Amino acid sequence: MGTSGRISPSISRPFRPVPLTVTAAVGALVLTALAPGSATADPTPRPVTREGSPLGADRAATTPEAAAERALRDASSAAQGLGTDNGRGYPRERKLDVPPANPADKSIKLGLTPYHGIAPKLNALQRVGDRVSVEIAGRSAGGHQLYLVTVTAPESARETARQTRMRERIENDPARAAKDRAIKSSYKTPVFVNNNIHGNEWEGTDAALRLIERLAKAEDKDSRELLARNRLYFNITTNPDGRIAGTRANANGFDLNRDFITASQPEARAVRRIAVDKQPAVMIDLHGYVNGTLIEPTTPPHGENYEYDLFLKNSYANALGMEAAVNGLGYTEEKDGVKPAVIPFRDQQEGWDDWPPIFTPQYMPFHGAVATHTIEFPLQVNNSAYESQPVAELRRRAAVNVDIAGAAMRATLDWTDHHRTSVIADQIEVFRRGAAGAEQVPVSEETVPGVPGIGPEDVYTTEFPRAYVIPAHGRGQRSAPAAARLVDHLIANDVRVERASHGFRLGGRTYPKGSYVVDMHQPKRGLANVMLADGRDISDKVSTMYDISGWSLGRLWGASVDSVERGDLRGVHGRTVRAASRVGYVAPHGDLRLRLDDPREIAALNSLLEKGVSVRRDRDGSVVVPSSARRAATAAAKKYDVAFDATKAKGGPALHRTRVAAAVTPGELFALREMNFDVVPVSTTVLNSGFDWQKADVLFVSAGLDRGKLNAAARAALDRFLAGGGGLVGRGGTGAALNADAGLLPVKAVTGNGDANGVVRVVNAGGTVTGGAPDHSFVYSPSWFTDLGRGVRVEQRYGTGDPLVSGHWRATEDGSGGPADAAGRASAVSGSAGGADVVLFGTEPLFRDHPKGAFPQVGRALLSVGR
Repeated sequence: MGTSGRISPSISRPFRPVPLTVTAAVGALVLTALAPGSATADPTPRPVTREGSPLGADRAATTPEAAAERALRDASSAAQGLGTDNGRGYPRERKLDVPPANPADKSIKLGLTPYHGIAPKLNALQRVGDRVSVEIAGRSAGGHQLYLVTVTAPESARETARQTRMRERIENDPARAAKDRAIKSSYKTPVFVNNNIHGNEWEGTDAALRLIERLAKAEDKDSRELLARNRLYFNITTNPDGRIAGTRANANGFDLNRDFITASQPEARAVRRIAVDKQPAVMIDLHGYVNGTLIEPTTPPHGENYEYDLFLKNSYANALGMEAAVNGLGYTEEKDGVKPAVIPFRDQQEGWDDWPPIFTPQYMPFHGAVATHTIEFPLQVNNSAYESQPVAELRRRAAVNVDIAGAAMRATLDWTDHHRTSVIADQIEVFRRGAAGAEQVPVSEETVPGVPGIGPEDVYTTEFPRAYVIPAHGRGQRSAPAAARLVDHLIANDVRVERASHGFRLGGRTYPKGSYVVDMHQPKRGLANVMLADGRDISDKVSTMYDISGWSLGRLWGASVDSVERGDLRGVHGRTVRAASRVGYVAPHGDLRLRLDDPREIAALNSLLEKGVSVRRDRDGSVVVPSSARRAATAAAKKYDVAFDATKAKGGPALHRTRVAAAVTPGELFALREMNFDVVPVSTTVLNSGFDWQKADVLFVSAGLDRGKLNAAARAALDRFLAGGGGLVGRGGTGAALNADAGLLPVKAVTGNGDANGVVRVVNAGGTVTGGAPDHSFVYSPSWFTDLGRGVRVEQRYGTGDPLVSGHWRATEDGSGGPADAAGRASAVSGSAGGADVVLFGTEPLFRDHPKGAFPQVGRALLSVGR
């Protein structure tokens, strides 16, 4: 994980915290089909046809998210196929293209392998014996190949096919798999080693290359038997962009170890495909830098959707082996600056949790891994140390870290090999519980023997709903595109989704044919639930969290999702689908109405504006497209899978292509570009260097811009832009501060607890910014607005009572800044002042792809202000 910008104390824990009650009931959700004319439940995607323009059959070829997933699958297939054996055994030699040498690669200074040096090494290792195979798992955001190496004893095509059948039986028929003697005796345990997901935490890559070489050449009996009984998968560098540049993030500016569950980045999607296709039973993720070497399992709170008893049993045992191996290298604090290894579950009280599924080791258990770990090397070589330490010292530290990473890898392989029968049995049990709808087993000293210090504070379980259903286009569904995206995302994560061929009644509600049903009696129920459920308010459980504490794609991605707590699914008839039904549609006659309730709809609108189509805004926030633009609308509907319905509304003011000067986070920049805005990044430095405001219609500020630090010329230019009708959209403290410093909207911004985050209830005022918006949003360091002056319009308020649905939001030490202070307060405001139209947000509507359903609020705001 590395540093996160959040509090992560290293607290000695000779005792465990006070017992807590941590059970919660979650209802079931029903997802209904997105177009009323969609009558079949065929698993093959078909075009949605209403009386209008047909838009083609294959949504997977047209929607941005599905197209990216398909491209990854195609690339994998071309590279000898992740998850597809293609009638081939092992090894599978593939000659890799060697990138041009890059002397600027930041790895070189550390004496480590630069990215351009990896392919030659792998090419050479494939020629050593018959144990090493390489696949291309995908490409990074910057276009670099991701190398997945498989190390195992040779297999004939027939044996590989047999291994595949056993792997599929483990997931798809776990009750039979538990009794299958062949699985017990000859199934190869899949072990996954993930390296360098943070680009400037380099050493796992070199340790993996060293270990692969040793295994490729080893002739000893233990090594031969290890490879005969196991398949070892090494993702050599998950983040080549960051490895080359010496940055934590990828080329898009994303921290990839925060991207699981949303999978906005190609690297996260590649690891997701590895999880689905290889089905690791054990995995470790190599990071830096925490001294002594940190080896998970973690402190509370623990993810409530895991089969945590099975997870803790195996993860703790493997951690002990890694600890012994790392300490056994003989490094000391006095001589080498290396402290003894730390296991947070045993040695710390809180601050390093496994609650959110956004980290690789916290995502993998939902695909059947029963032992997963973050490993943090001890000696820092990145950030300030990279610049300040002598090269010789950096190389000494890096060499120590490589040794420690290698020790953790070897210990994991040894432990897995010695416990492979029980490890596979526990993986089968994870899937069996899901398929049977069995209750979770709370951890205790009785249920997880051999793990010391288990207490009530470690018990986190949930009550799974019977089903999830997403209602169809119409009164029951807020956004058809959002619902389609959610269904596709579930399927990409290997969650089974059925589409009803007839109307049905479930949980006291009636649903039409075409409804999507997620039967929670399925092997990966934990993954379905972690994405769709509301989550839980854990503010009273611990004082601090490592990263986010609340998330819910069911609440935040913009689709209406129903929860069915109990019900008989025998009346639901349908088939498992491979993709959501298309929702793209263009009415055959008259002017057209495009709703702006989803990022795809904003993207479609911006594509029309870019082409010069005359579009008018309507009062409810939708837009009117003239009938003369039907051909352009048809192309947009096909590309973005959105609907243009017939309308008699004439609309109001004409919209124009909005050029955005954006001082924002990388995630927000990514979201703006996803919505097809014309964006120019700016900052205090950029403006001080001289910025041509003729290139912008609106300024969006959330980070990196301080009016007080602008030079006189830059400040005057900014003020002229605002006074001349340039719009301002602000988010958080930085946006509110610019508004105040420029003397614009008369409001007082109140900042809540900076450590707070989660899913919150909101009440929308309607109109051009929040009309039809979801009644939930996301906060991270929340703020709100008081002392509203004349002309200020409240666009959105926090819910009354306790607005926090799930997450961690406490008052500060003086009792202020908590959810009670925010309740009922304005979370988004707008108005005109000083010649500028202004919209300010106290929520975080573009946070890391989590609140997808709130993206359009920012899109609408940008379209509604400015010249």
